[in-house]
Amino acid sequence: MAKAIFQPPRLRREECEEGERSATWLELFFDLIFVVAIAQLAHNFKSDFSFLGFAKLALLFVPVWWCWIGATFYDTRFDNDGLVDRLITLLQMAIAATIAANIHHGLSSSSVGFALSYIAFRGVLICQYLHAGYHVPQARQLTNWYAWGFAGSIVFWLASIFVPLPWRFLFWGIGLIIDFATPLTAGKRVVNVPPDMAHSTERIGLFTIIVLGESIVAVVSGVADREWTPVSVAIALLGLSIAFSFWWMYFDTVDASPLQAMKKGQMKIALAWLYSHLPLTIGLTATGVGVEKMIHGLKHDSASGEKFLFCLAVALCLLILSNLHWTSCELGQTKCKRILTFYRLGAAAFILALALASNILSSLVIITLVAFACAIQIVFDIFNTCP
Repeated sequence: MAKAIFQPPRLRREECEEGERSATWLELFFDLIFVVAIAQLAHNFKSDFSFLGFAKLALLFVPVWWCWIGATFYDTRFDNDGLVDRLITLLQMAIAATIAANIHHGLSSSSVGFALSYIAFRGVLICQYLHAGYHVPQARQLTNWYAWGFAGSIVFWLASIFVPLPWRFLFWGIGLIIDFATPLTAGKRVVNVPPDMAHSTERIGLFTIIVLGESIVAVVSGVADREWTPVSVAIALLGLSIAFSFWWMYFDTVDASPLQAMKKGQMKIALAWLYSHLPLTIGLTATGVGVEKMIHGLKHDSASGEKFLFCLAVALCLLILSNLHWTSCELGQTKCKRILTFYRLGAAAFILALALASNILSSLVIITLVAFACAIQIVFDIFNTCP
């Protein structure tokens, strides 16, 4: 009985699984704490909807996203859903809760607490990799590489605590560069221990759903205190249509095949696809907040800066989607993916033009045209007859 409960980490090989792996109930429960963290980030950005506020959103979003990515990719390889794994997940959720709690003043009075929370989360991950390497010799080369690389990042995060603002953020940046570079330089070590591709793709998609959910929250929040009129109903539908369009564009056309390049040690292609999801999710979060600002602008027209920033967030999402399609072209899937790339680039150019004209266009016109530009992408995708 004890042997069944205290199971050591084991290597989860995709080809050895019985059927395609799906997200477990524990993984879905784990995601809930990141729903809270994303909501906190969105709330901060809503309070300071400006270019500086966007920079703050991005700076805090990166470590939150990286914590989720780290835990997810460990689980795809070594999770056995045993007692130890469940308790570690509980610990990670508690630490992630402290990260979320420190987000509101994460760049000022709570920056030390935010840094300590990040150090704790990544420290747990390092211990997991060392533990997995001890029990799974064939993975030890990779787990040691990750453990040492991530430990090097933690050194800078720990040193940042003793450095005054704003220099503290420079140490954060160096630490994050080391974090992101560690998988990028893993190369052939990953070939012997690749993650479960189908499971990884599903988990990344679930995080995208979490971020898209902020757009739904924004629409509800935006119309909650308004009188229900044909105009308010129409604007709510426009806001929902933007979120729906991005859902369609991502889940119907984004090809996860570049991630398969990990099996050949082509980490640049694989991680270009994976890391592109960071600005995409930042852009989707900003878009959700922007939708709420445009809805509020129906009563008192939004400032031109807010309209410009909303258009910029949507354009960013379209540009990143085009990059995801182009990354697939690197693997020979040229015709269809290039067509999709140009669709997204065209829509991004149109929305950037709207941004430049935001001072003469009302919030209603802006959100209507943005919704149209996103919806027309779906029409193009439907009639795209490429195999």
